[in-house]
Amino acid sequence: MTGKPDTPLLDTVDIPADLRRLPESALPQLAEELRAEMISAVSQTGGHLGAGLGVVELTVALHYVFDTPRDRIIWDVGHQAYPHKILTGRRNRIRTLRQGGGLSGFTRRAESEYDPFGAAHSSTSISAGLGMAVARDLAQGDNAVVCVIGDGAMSAGMAYEAMNNAGALRSRLIVILNDNDMSIAPPVGAMSAYLARLVSGRAYRTIRDVAKQLARKLPRFFHDKAKLTEEYARGFFTGGTLFEELGFYYVGPIDGHNMDHLLPVLRNLRDAPDGPILLHVVTQKGKGYAPAEAAPDKYHGVNRFDVVTGKQAKATPNAPSYTRVFAESLVKEAERDEKIVAVTAAMPSGTGLDLFGQAFPNRTFDVGIAEQHAVTFAAGLAAEGYKPFCAIYSTFLQRGYDQIVHDVAIQKLPVRFAIDRAGFVGADGPTHAGSFDTGFLAALPGMVLMAPSDEAELVHMIATSVAIDDGPSAFRYPRGEGVGVDLPARGEILPIGRGRIIRQGSKVAILSLGTRLADALKAGEELDTYGLPATVADARFAKPLDTALILDLARNHEVVVTVEEGASGGFGAQVLTFLAKAGGLDRGLKIRTITMPDAFVEQDKPETMIAATGLDARGIVATVFEALGRDVEAAAMRRA
Repeated sequence: MTGKPDTPLLDTVDIPADLRRLPESALPQLAEELRAEMISAVSQTGGHLGAGLGVVELTVALHYVFDTPRDRIIWDVGHQAYPHKILTGRRNRIRTLRQGGGLSGFTRRAESEYDPFGAAHSSTSISAGLGMAVARDLAQGDNAVVCVIGDGAMSAGMAYEAMNNAGALRSRLIVILNDNDMSIAPPVGAMSAYLARLVSGRAYRTIRDVAKQLARKLPRFFHDKAKLTEEYARGFFTGGTLFEELGFYYVGPIDGHNMDHLLPVLRNLRDAPDGPILLHVVTQKGKGYAPAEAAPDKYHGVNRFDVVTGKQAKATPNAPSYTRVFAESLVKEAERDEKIVAVTAAMPSGTGLDLFGQAFPNRTFDVGIAEQHAVTFAAGLAAEGYKPFCAIYSTFLQRGYDQIVHDVAIQKLPVRFAIDRAGFVGADGPTHAGSFDTGFLAALPGMVLMAPSDEAELVHMIATSVAIDDGPSAFRYPRGEGVGVDLPARGEILPIGRGRIIRQGSKVAILSLGTRLADALKAGEELDTYGLPATVADARFAKPLDTALILDLARNHEVVVTVEEGASGGFGAQVLTFLAKAGGLDRGLKIRTITMPDAFVEQDKPETMIAATGLDARGIVATVFEALGRDVEAAAMRRA
């Protein structure tokens, strides 16, 4: 079912100014229509569903109470902002979400003035919001700054660093803690809403301020005791002692789906004179769509689905995904070695470690959205003789780089990094692309860095990492399915720093790192038809380099092309540096590196992104012809 829902009230709202002209009594109906529109759109595009459904009422209330875009609303991560996009002039494009040339799946400054800060990684909103609040104060402005952060994002240290700073600076800032997992507060009802409205109101705060002024005239002992008594009493009834200690005025919890609770409290907070405030709202992930309510984990991110049944479209897989191959291979290794443990940062299913956790629950550690901690935690395990596999997406591993350098590499601790989502990631776009890991890891002394060309090679690299006990190692692999090769019953330990020649030629050498090997082989076959016999080699290792193989290719071919699905400054740069030092460039070798471009590549189908950036067979052939000063199109016409 793909028909659009009936939304007569929502049809009258293009931007928040339209919304603010509606009577309060109309807002529940608007929220229901907004929810239906979001479900309909995501059923066609796929994307993040549960998080957005959980904040529909909150989104409506925020844009109703606050004067956006003059007042800033910052959505942490941004994957819950689809309702926000519909209400802020982008409804006519909402069915292009995550498509090539369409709307981003996250907030993005370039997309709308209603997105004051771009996001996609977690726990950045309070830091950004505090910066905006201070900038407002410096400019003597009076607009509100509101940060909406989920309870999961509160597991990251950055959120607390920002709150600690906000408590010290005392700028006017509103933080809304969206608690959608009931992990902090119990269910809330009318009494909680009443208390929240009371303590957030001007009358209570005025009386409180008068009482504080009077208390200051008392001896210090009585003043301190009065302050503690007020904070304890408020904390006893409403919770939030932790946030109070960080310098925030805590309000809540309140029902995040009840307009009668949300609107008066938000108005009170909007009109509060100074200082940072935290409003705790409790919501339900997947609210209003039965399949998502019943299985919020499965409906966090979805493929296209049937709105009536909730059944998601599933492509028939040709081969297991690299993620699953990693997980199943690690389980087999762990069955033979009780020292193997697994660490992830809030992504057990995304990295496949949910399977490892089922087999070895006591040897699996999900540390929350805390990549820095995950890396150093793994380092501690390694220091005590265990064999930690730290499975983190490439884009998220960037957040733990200092820990990789300082806590792992310098100490030569054998932490094994399983780097998922290396390379392009399709609809998730540039914020989630695994572009930089080869460059930043290959720069580290003592690091062993591998990239499998297919899923069988991944099995071998896992076994190789298990065997490396004198320093850190890493292997990077892409999102999606493998190429369909037979998997070995058990991985083999590869010779460190040794590549392999797959096909032999004499004119051109293509040196591939990772899963671009299949296209390199296609390019080699095509080059043969042009009278350019091509050698194709699988580097296997970005560090240490197979220097003997590289010198052989450089000395015995006229053209050498390196290919990698990573940013400039990675494998190709390592090869160039080595050849420059070794004198391999002295005889006029024509060498080219094919990498991701020096730009953030926008979302699209992965195959489209690969072709557009010259990383497919056609692009490799074109690069060879360019190196030789020949026209590939003219040669193709002559061949025809």
